[in-house]
Amino acid sequence: MSEPTLVPGAGSIAKLGATITENGVNFAVYSETASAIWVSLFDEQDQEIARVELDVHQDNIRAGLIAGIGAGARYGLRADGRYDEEQGFFFDPQKLLVDPYARRLDRVFVRSPRLRLRREEAVDTAPLIPKTIVVGDGNENALPRGEQPGLFYELNVRGFSMRHPSVQGPLRGTIAALTTQRVIDHFKYLGVDTLQLMPVAAWIDEGHLPALGLTNAWGYNPVAYFAIDPRLAPRGPQELRVMTDLYRENGISVILDVVYNHTGESDAEGPMLSMMGLDAQTYYRFVEVDGKKVLVNDTGTGNTLRCDHPAVQRLVIESLRYWVEELGVSGFRFDLATILGRDPGFNPDAEMLRMIKADPVLSQCILVAEPWDPGPGGYGLGQFGPEFQEHNDTFRDEVRSFWKGESYKIGALAGKLSGSAEVFNRPGRSPSDSVNMLAVHDGFTLRDLVSYNDKHNEANGENNRDGHGNNHSWNCGVEGETEDEGINSARRRDVRALLATLLFSRGTPLIQQGDELYRTQQGNNNAYAQDNEITWLDWDNADGALVDFVAALNSFRKSHPALSADAFFTGQDNDSVRDVVWLHPYGREMTEGDWNDAGASVLGMHLRYEGDEVLVWFNRRIDPLEARLPEGGWVLGIQSDPGFEVSVSESVAKVGPRSVVALVRP
Repeated sequence: MSEPTLVPGAGSIAKLGATITENGVNFAVYSETASAIWVSLFDEQDQEIARVELDVHQDNIRAGLIAGIGAGARYGLRADGRYDEEQGFFFDPQKLLVDPYARRLDRVFVRSPRLRLRREEAVDTAPLIPKTIVVGDGNENALPRGEQPGLFYELNVRGFSMRHPSVQGPLRGTIAALTTQRVIDHFKYLGVDTLQLMPVAAWIDEGHLPALGLTNAWGYNPVAYFAIDPRLAPRGPQELRVMTDLYRENGISVILDVVYNHTGESDAEGPMLSMMGLDAQTYYRFVEVDGKKVLVNDTGTGNTLRCDHPAVQRLVIESLRYWVEELGVSGFRFDLATILGRDPGFNPDAEMLRMIKADPVLSQCILVAEPWDPGPGGYGLGQFGPEFQEHNDTFRDEVRSFWKGESYKIGALAGKLSGSAEVFNRPGRSPSDSVNMLAVHDGFTLRDLVSYNDKHNEANGENNRDGHGNNHSWNCGVEGETEDEGINSARRRDVRALLATLLFSRGTPLIQQGDELYRTQQGNNNAYAQDNEITWLDWDNADGALVDFVAALNSFRKSHPALSADAFFTGQDNDSVRDVVWLHPYGREMTEGDWNDAGASVLGMHLRYEGDEVLVWFNRRIDPLEARLPEGGWVLGIQSDPGFEVSVSESVAKVGPRSVVALVRP
């Protein structure tokens, strides 16, 4: 290959990033305030072999065509301009920067104090920064998204696969591990149709973790929005395409958890890695305080992406389309999705959200919002419109509270079983828009939910200050692990009742990885920094009976439209048939007094839908009960507690303590 040479005036601003052409590689970078941008080229020994200034400057884009290089070339960017930290300018050509449009990196990000040294300290950071590898365009074709999600499964690639007995050693912790047949068979057995991968975009550890000997395990600290973290795809991005194609063949859609709310560059004391050094005020939100420009921190991570700026909007849309068109994903779950609509309060009609909804490719994808952020006015549950499904924290909290035994929760339970109509019953929306979950990555596992009254995050090195304190959890009599078989039996019984409640509710259920295995994180409800056995699934000690139960619950749900129908209850007669009747255990329909009974602990849900009829009893009492039944005869469909013998007569069902029982017409 010849020496890299700039072709004067030949650069194109049409496509950002590095684009292979017949005459070399075209580079284009957006920056409104840089006075100069260079491409630094590196050899395979990580030595800088050329530094070429981009000579075309148009519409705030600097571009240049470099001949003599092609696919496989390694590069980084350097930018010059004003340096005034108090006014939000951080230009320093000694800081090598990752192209925001980088599609493949040669290594992971590693923190170093030198990444944030001031310009006057003149430290070249090139040895510390991953180099972008130039890649050609892939197969750009958006594939069918699959059916409407019926069961989400949230998965962390490393945590799920590091200890899987059927995954070969070198594949553990990688996306390729998920292509192992027994892994796929596990999802198919459960009836999972939508796999939600926690972030795969290249990330960096938070600043305090290296000193603690910890690393980021979750990936919610991204730097490069197009590039898969090399730990997850060491052989390149096509590893994800192979995986998504294989899962599509098996009837499973793959969606990505994406973090378009902040980056790992953090606050003004954070590392200089990419956009902060290219044009901080374009890519991040600032506010003026006492004459100084201060980064907005609506995310709680040090910075907030400026999603109302056209350059950021272009970055978001083009990166989303890349994951769909070239890597085959079927959709996205947006972390802290209200940031997409910040202006500065949350606006559900913000331009960024409207662009996603109107995009011809993205509008056909599965779109899921986490509808809140830590900033002021950042709670937006129910406000994202019919194009989005939304994670429903009210389902989590109310169902937990009911089974914990809190007062006045019988009505709230009915509301959650009904698809959270008080939130989602609006024009164009349906129960499936509510993504119902009992546990996700940021919180207790289901096992820990019934094993700990309090969080135990000491391993995170923050003196247990981190993580949510209000978990609506209970320990069944002993804090943490115990050899008391009575307590262990009670915990398993409670987990099964919780899972039955989840699967018997209108809406779209989500299961966190390993909850079907009865996994523990030792009481850690914020295990973001535990890339170790705290978060790695213990497959050898999995509860196989619980796996069978989850599969049976999901199969039962799918076979009964009365449970799974995507329609809100009306409670009204339709040809003398009501879609739902709420029953008191004495057999009568619930009265106003029953709903307002502080200690009410039993609820019957009698459902009818298109000829299907199911009666579900929820009993949180510590005693069994005899529930009176509507006339017509019933048989047992499925029960949450296999250790209790449910008996069903013409008029009465004996229901076990702290359990859920579903009856059907014979």
